[in-house]
Amino acid sequence: QVQLVESGGGLVQPGESLRLSCVASGRRLDNMGWYRQAPGKDRELVARISSGGNTNYADSVKGRFTISRDNSKNTVYLQMNNLRLDDTAVYYCNGRVIVSVEGAAIDYWGKGTMVTVSS
Repeated sequence: QVQLVESGGGLVQPGESLRLSCVASGRRLDNMGWYRQAPGKDRELVARISSGGNTNYADSVKGRFTISRDNSKNTVYLQMNNLRLDDTAVYYCNGRVIVSVEGAAIDYWGKGTMVTVSS
């Protein structure tokens, strides 16, 4: 089975930084990424990275967050700089396996790690 284990969440003040890590086991994944869910809001994509290193970011985090991965370790990272109050959310690691040319996929999820930005 596939397991995703996140780490690195915590409490920080605005402007500070955190780095999240997610270690995947069980199988190789095509895309890996980070989603977040704030209280009262839907889960949203934060950043995604393909197996080849292609990245995609939510507009709200562009220029502040950087996603990277180490394929040999099956690990994805999210460097979060200049954190803002509205970055507060539970952050979930996502691993995706593409199963069709049309883009159908199977998603695997970690349990989440809480990031709280507060002054």
